[in-house]
Amino acid sequence: MRIGIAGDHGGFILKEQLTKALGELSHQVVDFGATSLDPKDDYPDFVVPLARAISRQEVERGIAVCGSGVGASVVANKIPGVRAALIHESFSAHQGVEDDNLNLACLGGRVVAFSLAWELVQTFIKARFSGAARHKRRLAKIAKLEEG
Repeated sequence: MRIGIAGDHGGFILKEQLTKALGELSHQVVDFGATSLDPKDDYPDFVVPLARAISRQEVERGIAVCGSGVGASVVANKIPGVRAALIHESFSAHQGVEDDNLNLACLGGRVVAFSLAWELVQTFIKARFSGAARHKRRLAKIAKLEEG
């Protein structure tokens, strides 16, 4: 799977760990930064390019990591076609994909340790959208909102 990843200073260490682990599973990982730990960087500078790549289908799924995961989720959802959510437990990691066709998981680098984050990421990338009529209907309503 082609997976995009991004993180600011609050998520940098976890982003690096996840990037390595994903590569070891033979996923193609596209790193949108940060490329170094800079306490003055801002998560939109990395999450927006990732979200745009998801919107253009240049990557299949994305993982964004900031300090709490909240800011990354907020900014990612401003990009049409992106369905981002804060994921800190297993149920949402798969249910978000199955029911809502979630394409961007947001994690908190200061909230979850690598072992839990890795479990959540694996659950997220293994999950598949159900395609159920009620879920498609709800996603169509969201798409209309994005069109204005």
